[in-house]
Amino acid sequence: MTLPDANQPAHRQSTERIRIFDTTLRDGEQSPGVALNHSQKLEIAHTLSRLGVDVIEAGFPIASPGDLEGVSRIAREVRGPVIAGLARANKADIEAAAKGVEAAEKPRIHTFIATSPIHMAKKLNLEPDAVVERAVMAVTLARSFVDDVEFSAEDATRSDWDFLARILGAAVEAGATTLNVPDTVGYTTPEEMRKLFAFLKEQLPAHIILSSHCHDDLGMAVANSIAAVEGGARQIECTINGIGERAGNASLEEIVMAFHTRKDFYGFETGIHTREIYRASRLISRLSGMPVQPNKAVVGDNAFAHESGIHQDGVLKARETYEIMNAELVGREAAVLVMGKHSGRAAFRKALTDLGYEDMPDDKVQYLFGRFKDLADRKGQIYSDDLRALVESRADVPQTFSLEGFQITSGMNMTPVAFVRLQTPDGPVDATAHGDGPVEAAYSAIAKITGLNPELESYRLQAVTKGDDALGEVSITARYGEKLLSGTGVATDVVEASARAWVRVMNMIVAGMGSERREGEMAPGRI
Repeated sequence: MTLPDANQPAHRQSTERIRIFDTTLRDGEQSPGVALNHSQKLEIAHTLSRLGVDVIEAGFPIASPGDLEGVSRIAREVRGPVIAGLARANKADIEAAAKGVEAAEKPRIHTFIATSPIHMAKKLNLEPDAVVERAVMAVTLARSFVDDVEFSAEDATRSDWDFLARILGAAVEAGATTLNVPDTVGYTTPEEMRKLFAFLKEQLPAHIILSSHCHDDLGMAVANSIAAVEGGARQIECTINGIGERAGNASLEEIVMAFHTRKDFYGFETGIHTREIYRASRLISRLSGMPVQPNKAVVGDNAFAHESGIHQDGVLKARETYEIMNAELVGREAAVLVMGKHSGRAAFRKALTDLGYEDMPDDKVQYLFGRFKDLADRKGQIYSDDLRALVESRADVPQTFSLEGFQITSGMNMTPVAFVRLQTPDGPVDATAHGDGPVEAAYSAIAKITGLNPELESYRLQAVTKGDDALGEVSITARYGEKLLSGTGVATDVVEASARAWVRVMNMIVAGMGSERREGEMAPGRI
């Protein structure tokens, strides 16, 4: 038997383009505990545009007035990708989606209805013929507002294949231009997915774009997405870091790098600017409050780390012995960037530019330079991850209050006491407070100064750089009335990082920021 040459492409000689449909802002935000405000959503949308995604699903406009405004703002301000709004197959949803995306450069309405027997019988209480009629109505109405309409058959992988072909064909006749076949509950397998898409490709017009949307309940979302492409899909729906309902969605970074690294095998490419991947991953992790597991492919802390002596020896001799892609390719600096307290403003700006922060305004650079100098005095050498943490720890929130200093008294059999000084509109103000721990004491002192006392709902601490003097990042979620607010602080001292996060929440309260979605409001649509 003659074995194939491992150096030759196993599949295609030519490269085909796969569209990347990012649903981080819609399906990703359905992750438990995630609450993004309008400014955060807009920041993510701009990041996705810079990343090079083809479609941004900006939200579910009918869910709440806040969701509608969030989608509308992205549609007005983000250029490049298609901006999509999700809608169930009814008039109110579609009209809300149309309003949400009307200002977009490239608007899309994405409408859906369930097609599996269990969903049609138990959830919709509709006969199959009625489901087809509802789908046709929805697509027809959507086409009256926009030229680009996507139709999804919810729970497609548990649907009858012939019925699936029938309803998708009816959607095409009504004007749908993209057809999405979701594995809504993460049920299918790669072989089944490949066969299903091959079957649908034969049944439907050649000009129609077939799309996959896979969930990770059995850990196969990425494999199923790639199998769908092998079967004929030319659009993949995914999220940064794979966030989403339950076990999450297919991970954008894993799919993109699989196609990039194994182009010889798959013969597919995307329009993603891979050097923006790590930056996007860090942003999503910070704003969502969802940490990336250390062994996560491509973007995890250990993805390019080598501890084994054998591996270290091999990498030192030739990096490709144990690395199939290099860290720089996904925006992770392999070369150490060394900055210190003697570095000037020009060198600092160049370092930021080298890390991808090219268009930062002067006032923000000036603010960050001050933070950098303060950190360098305490830490010594500053590395690329330190600079990223400094930049990403500050969102564009008006600075009504700023942390000027603090002191903690704590020890065995002692009640912790915090002294805090904030810069306020009336000048520096001091306060002292007790607490069960040093962080609680500091928070109580800050509350005294600001007169604001939100309820802390979640607190997360993680090291964002390495070493004994590593930077720690504290991410918190607080509730103030009916609003949820997310704050992040970075410092070498845990209490300082915690205080900075809490002060940021205070500034957000004063600025009227925060997510207004409350328990009991309409949940976003499932696909």
